[in-house]
Amino acid sequence: MSPKSCLGCTKCFVFLLNLLFFFLGILLLAFSFWVLFDRQSFAAVLGSPLVSLRVWSYGFSGVGIVTMFLGFLGCLGALKEVKVMLGLYFGFLLLLFAAQITVAIIVYTQRAALATKVATYAEELVRGYPAQGPPGDHHESWDAVQQQLGCCGWKGPQDWNHHDDTTKDRDRAIACSCLRAPNSTHKAPWMFPHGRCPMAAPQDIFPRGCKEKVQSWLAGNLVTIVGVCIGIGLGELCLMMLSMFLVRNLDSRYEKLLRGL
Repeated sequence: MSPKSCLGCTKCFVFLLNLLFFFLGILLLAFSFWVLFDRQSFAAVLGSPLVSLRVWSYGFSGVGIVTMFLGFLGCLGALKEVKVMLGLYFGFLLLLFAAQITVAIIVYTQRAALATKVATYAEELVRGYPAQGPPGDHHESWDAVQQQLGCCGWKGPQDWNHHDDTTKDRDRAIACSCLRAPNSTHKAPWMFPHGRCPMAAPQDIFPRGCKEKVQSWLAGNLVTIVGVCIGIGLGELCLMMLSMFLVRNLDSRYEKLLRGL
């Protein structure tokens, strides 16, 4: 294959791949707006608290905007042979890759401190769970965690035994999200209402704490998580190499930015 043909194939590949990213970003952004402005419907269907849906919508919005921006730079830079745009594309990918490596190193080296902070936060949520009235946003999110993982408390149902200081509240010392669905197992929790419920029989309460459930989930999905992270990193490296190849081999006439616009 001649150098010119190789350059043309690289341009087409970078253009098509970033065009896919651009439309993927549009879909993510549109989905985030849908979730943000129609949260009641999603909450009813998914059984998730509104605050969780709001956080997810913001996350999807951020990912969609970044994906659209990178796709735009890659598409236009490869199509119009603009070195400046390809250089920016390379720079943003490099920053994103460096940020991911930094986060991975911090999470790995500080995993004990992070686990302690998560445990402290979860225990504070249990202790601060309101005895009466509707729970707050953070407590609704904790209800969703217990319902979806099929767990109760952080270390176990005993976490709720020390929640109340008064005797009259001890008969409501369990969150409704700790209860099993009738005629089901803890693998398929049903959507109990938020708030406090009378203490149930032990067989009707999820026996395991959320700490154990989270550890089990991480252990069972560790290979998948690492594989996805490595795949994303390799994809970013591949795109950085291709963009730098185009920068070093394309015509340096910057007036091509205006050609055909």
